[in-house]
Amino acid sequence: MKRVLKASLILLVLVTSSQAYAQSFSGNIGYNSEYIYRGIPQKSSSAFGGVDFGAGGFYAGAWAADVGDGIEIDYYGGYGWELGDFSFSVGGTWYTYTGDFDDEYLEANFSIGWKWLTFDAAVGEWDGFGEPADYEFYALTLAHNGFYGKVGTFKNDFDGSYYEAGYGSTLEVNEQALFDYALAVIYSDSTLLGGDSDTNLVLTLSKTFDF
Repeated sequence: MKRVLKASLILLVLVTSSQAYAQSFSGNIGYNSEYIYRGIPQKSSSAFGGVDFGAGGFYAGAWAADVGDGIEIDYYGGYGWELGDFSFSVGGTWYTYTGDFDDEYLEANFSIGWKWLTFDAAVGEWDGFGEPADYEFYALTLAHNGFYGKVGTFKNDFDGSYYEAGYGSTLEVNEQALFDYALAVIYSDSTLLGGDSDTNLVLTLSKTFDF
């Protein structure tokens, strides 16, 4: 599976670069009061940043975040398209770490949306420091006018669920966008955390810019 996904990501970048589509480059920087990914706490007070490339429906990018013991660096790519009120996306993500905070993950990603409702799925493998594990992740998100609610759950060798609700928007002054902000409440169940359940309030500040 790893070889297939790595080869697909490389091919995706090559194909995207060669197509005569209108191309765009952008970057982003930001801060999380709590870095929580798929309901699992990673680090308190974490800075992040990334770069993205788009051409037609193709996209590719990299994103990094401070996880305390080193940096998490994610590489991703895929293709998205729309059909009426429906949206679709297929791609892959490779999660890497410069320190010993965690081991690598490699997954295939799928998404289908309809207006304000989106279903996401991921099928992946974790290196597990020499003891690999397979996992599946599914999430359903309801979003409207900046407000959203999400439920996510793991299957296979990983297990557990989380529930998230929040609001996000852009702070503007004199019709000039200064930065994006979001506030979320995340409840993670005891199965997901391997101990007691936990509830976190998360503030995210970010800024996106074009190159």
